[in-house]
Amino acid sequence: MEHHFTVEPMTEKNADDICSWQYEPPFDIYRFLPWSEMKLQGIEFGDPDLRTSQYTSVRFGKELAGFAQFFPLVNVTRIGLGMRPQWCGNGYGVDFVKAIVMEALLRAPENEIDLEVLTWNKRAIHVYLRAGFQITDEYERPTPTGVASFYCMVYEPSQSKQPDLF
Repeated sequence: MEHHFTVEPMTEKNADDICSWQYEPPFDIYRFLPWSEMKLQGIEFGDPDLRTSQYTSVRFGKELAGFAQFFPLVNVTRIGLGMRPQWCGNGYGVDFVKAIVMEALLRAPENEIDLEVLTWNKRAIHVYLRAGFQITDEYERPTPTGVASFYCMVYEPSQSKQPDLF
């Protein structure tokens, strides 16, 4: 069954909501600072210019289901994403990711689309593979909690494990 997600501009109300999300360990590393701190420090979507140019909200009907970031690199759109914790692990992931990929293609159709994922995050890796991404590189880089291992995954629509929507 296909789940229909829509991608739209991120509002301050959405940003405040996202900052309140509480993930279970080990996924709790993905939580954000409180919205008041994000705005005060001007980090991530707390910076109004970044929020407008790079961040979107992802909705399922009227419900805020998650967010996406479209980070521009040379000839590449790197996506970052997060799903509302209550939605994780319930079968929505592939359609959620495909909606974000479709938005990335609309924004810069000539760009390659990639993402980074921690190598231990098997649940996300499984979803990304099913949505048409392939692991192309593995490396370590610093994170707020120390150095961690990441995969770079590149979108290859011909590799999708389900019918491609594009």
